[in-house]
Amino acid sequence: MYKISHFLWLRLSGLLPGELMPDQSSWLFSPHQHMPLMAHRRACMIINRVRLFAFLFAVLTPLWIVVDILTLPDTLWPQLMALRLLASAAFTGLVCYKRQAGMLNAYRAMATLFAIPTVFYVISHLLLTRYSLQGLSAAISAGYAFLPFVLLAGFAIFPLTLLESAAFATPVLVAYGLAGLEHWVSGSWPAFSAEYWLLILITGVSTLASISQLVLMMALVGQAIRDPLTGCYSRRSGEEILALQFEQSVRTGTPLSLAFIDLDHFKQINDRYGHEAGDQVLKSLVKAISARLRRGDILTRWGGEEFLLILPNTDCQQSLQALARLYQQGLGTRPDGNPQTASTGTAERINDDCNNWQDLVARADSRMYQAKSSGRDTINCHASAHARPACAICCNYNQSICSTEKAPEQRAESVALG
Repeated sequence: MYKISHFLWLRLSGLLPGELMPDQSSWLFSPHQHMPLMAHRRACMIINRVRLFAFLFAVLTPLWIVVDILTLPDTLWPQLMALRLLASAAFTGLVCYKRQAGMLNAYRAMATLFAIPTVFYVISHLLLTRYSLQGLSAAISAGYAFLPFVLLAGFAIFPLTLLESAAFATPVLVAYGLAGLEHWVSGSWPAFSAEYWLLILITGVSTLASISQLVLMMALVGQAIRDPLTGCYSRRSGEEILALQFEQSVRTGTPLSLAFIDLDHFKQINDRYGHEAGDQVLKSLVKAISARLRRGDILTRWGGEEFLLILPNTDCQQSLQALARLYQQGLGTRPDGNPQTASTGTAERINDDCNNWQDLVARADSRMYQAKSSGRDTINCHASAHARPACAICCNYNQSICSTEKAPEQRAESVALG
């Protein structure tokens, strides 16, 4: 797999030099390494192009009925007409396919799109072989044999990996091969072999075009989702990722935590040392956090010196542990050599009973301001009564101590963080 993907990388990376990373070469072979945002956007594109393809087939398929009536025997064209009307109805249903974007739904849409003409080709081929057509009728009937060629050429409009292209093309190639078995019996196999080889060649060209589209999409998505200064996710892409993660969290009943991080006294850096020094501090922060993120955690630059850390499948206590690890290792340095500090507010979907991702961000943002008003360099976390007695946790990780301030009627507690 690695050799194949590396070969494709070497051949295709020249299309957009410097736009893709070498470790993304496996993305060309299999979709399993694609990040959720990439998968979501690719699913949207595939579904939209499936509907476009289906619309063209829904319109063009019944138009050929007139040609069949004028050229084919009276006992044949009614059967083909019924078959065409059924296929057109199926394509029309696919045009109305408006399921939520996701790779599973995209695969279903593509499988349906290519199954309809494949079944149409097999049935029409069986009907046509019952007749000994001559002249114009034979020429018109020969046109049905070109359907698999058109179908496989259509792969070129979809951004697919090598594995996906093979998975969708194989049934069409098998169907065409089975439909041509009588050529081997009748002795006309040389002509059929040439046709089959041409079909495989078209499949190869379409696959290359699909992978090229995937390379282009990877480059464009990579440019669009990243903050140009720090290299972490931009706010727009962060909102899209958060919407997907929130939906998945609700669907699976798993926790989803956020940490809203705001650098302390950042304006002083810009005022004293200039904006270039401020940019270096931001880059240093992102580098420090990114080096310690768990797989699946997502850092987004929300605006200016504000960052949003998305922690999927993470409850309140786990988010504090993750943040403790970040704080203890440091958030970079200021231009004067002192360590950079930040005020952070956290929120969790289940404990905070949030109905949408906007509410979740608002909760984390509000607690960040509470942390800032409490003296900065703190993390403010609120655990609801569903998890434990309501409390506001302010953690000073410079001292590696988490102090818990509760309401007057509740007792105070301290938890040492290793």
